Amino acid sequence: MDPDAVAKAFVEHYYRTFDSSRAALGVLYQDASMLTFEGDKIQGAAAIVAKLSSLPFQQCAHVIATVDCQPSGPSGGMLVFVSGSLQLGGEQHPLKFSQMFHLMPTPQGSFYVLNDIFRLNYA
Repeated sequence: MDPDAVAKAFVEHYYRTFDSSRAALGVLYQDASMLTFEGDKIQGAAAIVAKLSSLPFQQCAHVIATVDCQPSGPSGGMLVFVSGSLQLGGEQHPLKFSQMFHLMPTPQGSFYVLNDIFRLNYA
């Protein structure tokens, strides 16, 4: 398993799904998963999907600038750090963001998101 290839594939899948159907992201989270979104902490797949689905925009497009990853612990987890911009429908200027995912392996051989931290970068 090449961690960089896994991270790249995960990031492409996550943002493609986010941009087209946020509700479909639920399968990437579990009950123990936690999202910190702009300082708000949300736990559990259903609550995370509810938060992401309630964001005050309908259309957005992520443009990824960087993806960095590291192995995390003996259980086969991975830290994935993403930076980029997102263009909201009807807005003129893109917003810069950073997001960190802590991916954990599943018994089926895939990964789920244990931790997810999102921040807009204002500067």
